[in-house]
Amino acid sequence: MRKVALTGGIATGKSYALARFARKGVPTIDADMLARTVVARGEPAWSAVRDRFGDGVLQSNGEIDRARLGGLIFSDPAARRDLEAIIHPAVYSAIRAWYESMQDVPPYFAVADIPLLFETGHDRQFDRIVVTWCPEPVQIQRMAGRNGFSEAEARQRLAAQMPLEEKVRRAHHVIRTDGTFEETDRQIDAVIAGLKAISSPRP
Repeated sequence: MRKVALTGGIATGKSYALARFARKGVPTIDADMLARTVVARGEPAWSAVRDRFGDGVLQSNGEIDRARLGGLIFSDPAARRDLEAIIHPAVYSAIRAWYESMQDVPPYFAVADIPLLFETGHDRQFDRIVVTWCPEPVQIQRMAGRNGFSEAEARQRLAAQMPLEEKVRRAHHVIRTDGTFEETDRQIDAVIAGLKAISSPRP
C-alpha cells in the first residue's frame, strides 16, 4: 500500500481534489474530519481542549465551537501550537490505523488529505505528496466567498501556514486549481494514472 498525502494551502481546492480521487475509486480519508471526531464531546482531546481554552470555546450542547476556537488560535501563535499538540497526535494515529486497514486493497494506494502536512513535520511518513496550488489572490477571493473572511482575516490565515510555493517545491505532484473544473479533473486523473502505474503489485 502506497501512502499518498494530499496537501496545499487554505482554499486551494484540496476538498475538490479529494472528492475526485474518491469518485475514481481511490480510498481517501480527510484529516479535518478526523480532527472533528477526536474532539467530539467526551473524547480525551475534547477534555484537553476545554482544560486549555476554557468553557468559552464550547457551544451550549458542550461541543467545541470551531469558529470561536479558530478565532483564538489564528490570532495567537502559542495557542495554535497548544491546540495542534492536542489534536495532531490523535489524528495521525487514526490515519496510520486507516492505512493499515487498507493493505492489499486495489488500486494499492490511498490518499489522506492533510492540510498541515509539512507544518507538522509528517511529510516523510508518506510515499508521495500531492499539492494543490492556485495564486494567492484566488485563495483570498475563495475565503471571502466561502467563509465570509475579510482580506485581513484571509491573510492572517495564510500567514499561519507554510508558504504555498515551498509546499510546491517539496511535492511529487502539483495540481493547479485556478482553471476550469475540467482542467483540474484532467490533472487529477493524470496523477491517479501515474500512481496506479507505480503502485500495482508486480506479477
